[in-house]
Amino acid sequence: MVEVNIQNVWKYYGKTVAVKELNLKCPENSFLAILGPSGCGKSSTLRMLAGLEHISAGDIFFGDLRVNQLPPKERDIAMVFENYALYPHKTVFENMANPLRLRNVNREEIDKRVRRAAELLQIEMLLDRKPMQLSGGQKQRTAIGRAIVREPKVFLFDEPIAHLDAKLRAHMRGELKHLQRRLETTTIYVTHDQLEAMSMADNIAVMHEGVLQQFGTPSEIYNHPANEWVAGFVGEPPMNFLNCRLERGADGVVAVHPSFRLALTDAQRRLLEEKGAEAEVRLGVRPDTIAYRAGAGSGLGIAAKVFVTEPLGGDMIVEVQLGADRITVKTKIGPSANLDEPCTIAFDAARIHLFAASNGIAYF
Repeated sequence: MVEVNIQNVWKYYGKTVAVKELNLKCPENSFLAILGPSGCGKSSTLRMLAGLEHISAGDIFFGDLRVNQLPPKERDIAMVFENYALYPHKTVFENMANPLRLRNVNREEIDKRVRRAAELLQIEMLLDRKPMQLSGGQKQRTAIGRAIVREPKVFLFDEPIAHLDAKLRAHMRGELKHLQRRLETTTIYVTHDQLEAMSMADNIAVMHEGVLQQFGTPSEIYNHPANEWVAGFVGEPPMNFLNCRLERGADGVVAVHPSFRLALTDAQRRLLEEKGAEAEVRLGVRPDTIAYRAGAGSGLGIAAKVFVTEPLGGDMIVEVQLGADRITVKTKIGPSANLDEPCTIAFDAARIHLFAASNGIAYF
């Protein structure tokens, strides 16, 4: 297995820039997720790694080997596509064996590898079936098995479970993570689904409009977003943002909003001073960190009104009208509240985020 190193890579389609000066490293045997919305450059990056797209500028290394000019078949990679790409006229066994036959592997070795991969993926009873006789999950396992039998240095996954239903996607996330840990193969996984990236990857690269926004562990991405865009993209429900102004006084720093005043901690004040914070900021607060009580005068401090409630089993999503702003709160299920009924909320200063209003860069 090898380390994958992307250095100063650009990708142009005519005059359109799809990937801008990308620097990214996937350590040997690790699982890297490239996360972002449609059009962010993640699939173009994966296709350049696979050799399916020309690199406009920069270098890609697999270990010490520069692979820019190598054709796909010489890169020792295996790629799993979103649409499975199975041969409809071939059985599961034949689909999985196909890449080995193209490499002139002997029959006994092909049989051994295919059956070992099928056992690993729990599809050994399906080897004689054709794709039309398989469920979506079984087709996906077949496509993954076809990649496994090659025993490559790098696995490349292009949104491989996007077409599956929600329950099967949840199951396949666990299966893929377990498989990667067992095989210890360097894996790069492209997805627009933050839940896939957060639950499966060792490291996540978040991309937007062709630019790498942040690279880090799932915990770092979630708890310490580099900018407002990352903070709003990662997390479900998404982070709330409010325009505030910083006021400095003898007692410290206060974030001022038309509906409340929030005193910041000493540690936060020091970070603001170190980074030369502007007066105008964007306050970010995640829905599950907001205290909520139905009714007025509960002692939480910030008066608001209920816009709508959405029960979700043991939890409840409450949209709250806070002056001219509307924010989302995630709380435990409680008494139902009707439209425009009063409620009170409170923010935990130690769990908020502040971003520069001018460029969205995070202060903390």
